[in-house]
Amino acid sequence: MKAAVLLKSSLLTSLFVVSSCATTHYTGDVEKNNYSNLEAGRTYVFTMKDGSKKQKMLFRNIQGDNIIGTVSKKDSTVVSIPKANVAASKDRAKANVTAGAFVIGAAGVAALVVSATRAD
Repeated sequence: MKAAVLLKSSLLTSLFVVSSCATTHYTGDVEKNNYSNLEAGRTYVFTMKDGSKKQKMLFRNIQGDNIIGTVSKKDSTVVSIPKANVAASKDRAKANVTAGAFVIGAAGVAALVVSATRAD
């Protein structure tokens, strides 16, 4: 009985983790990448292909081969990143919601496991 509950809770947890992703990865071919998932006014963290420091920005738009944004809502310094240098983008708002949901889901699974082990 305990093994079945542990197996079910493990499957639920892994399904939850896999289904809640906030990062979009891009390939080396810029023409095949779809940047339409970026929404103006949202904060993203861009990971660079060359291994340089991650760039956080408030996304504004795409102009030609560059991703344009500002440092933050308070700091209007313009930031421009070449599309060819972007390996991945992470939506900060979705990441925070995902992390919170993961904690709540993990607590729920833990409660199920504890209650199932005590029922015997």
